[in-house]
Amino acid sequence: SGSLAAACAAGLWAFLDPSLLGGVGVDAVSTLLAGTAAAAGLGLVVTSQVGGADMPVAITLLNSASGWALAAEGFVLSNNLLTIVGALIGSSGAILSQIMCDAMNRNILEVLGIVGKKQKKGSSSYQIEGEVTTTNKEHVADLLAVAKKVVIVPGYGVAVSKAQYALAELVEMLSKNGCDVKIAIHPVAGRMPGQLNVLLAEAGVPYDQVKEMDELNDPGDWEDVDVSLVVGANDTVNSLAEEDPASPIAGMPVIRVWLAKKCIVVKRSLGVGYAALDNPVFYKDHTDMLLGDAKDIAQDLEEQVHTKLHH
Repeated sequence: SGSLAAACAAGLWAFLDPSLLGGVGVDAVSTLLAGTAAAAGLGLVVTSQVGGADMPVAITLLNSASGWALAAEGFVLSNNLLTIVGALIGSSGAILSQIMCDAMNRNILEVLGIVGKKQKKGSSSYQIEGEVTTTNKEHVADLLAVAKKVVIVPGYGVAVSKAQYALAELVEMLSKNGCDVKIAIHPVAGRMPGQLNVLLAEAGVPYDQVKEMDELNDPGDWEDVDVSLVVGANDTVNSLAEEDPASPIAGMPVIRVWLAKKCIVVKRSLGVGYAALDNPVFYKDHTDMLLGDAKDIAQDLEEQVHTKLHH
């Protein structure tokens, strides 16, 4: 990576000042093409070692780099507009990358593989106890129909299945019934900060019902929550982050859905998330798993809750 970066810098210098090439007989266009090839190689080397869960960070970092490149082009061409726009893109991408790293308890050097993640001393002795309990849509609809306070935690599964519209209808129906409904968003939910906020706003969910994790994650916030409904999320609600100091995700901020009186988790399967870790929340006594596609389940829940409320 260091050699490729040096080659890119040398190519840029030679392109800006062709006299450095002397009588080599290489024109500026050839230098530019060589620099482009070196830059492509650098991008491949950097991103090829980034894991799946960290790839969104790499994307925002590359987006930031494109902004700084645009700003540099503005300086070269004496174009204030390019400089300003490039600086905005570069700084926003850098800030976004830092937000995502903080949300995953990582730093940018670890994501890019420049330094290794510090390993926890000793091996984990944490044992997940209990058994997974599955439920059905009718039972969940009964719980939602009588609940006074519900917190919905969407994840990547909502974005993939396009379940935001069905969730919006469910939120509207429960709210009209007098239920206090809130939606808690993790900073990296949907694999990109702000993605689920945009999807929910597009579906018409009121802004005042959508809360960031920090606004709705103190233990006291969950004392009167009758039902926490997790839809398509896993790592962002994994209690290992708090219960197992030796876990790879120890210290990562997660939404404490397990503190609600009843926790319902909607997932396609019992498989692990990007972190490849089992989730103890699935095995807790007051947690029920509702397996299936997020969109289909959300639509069915909306229909059944509507039937029960207007029966």
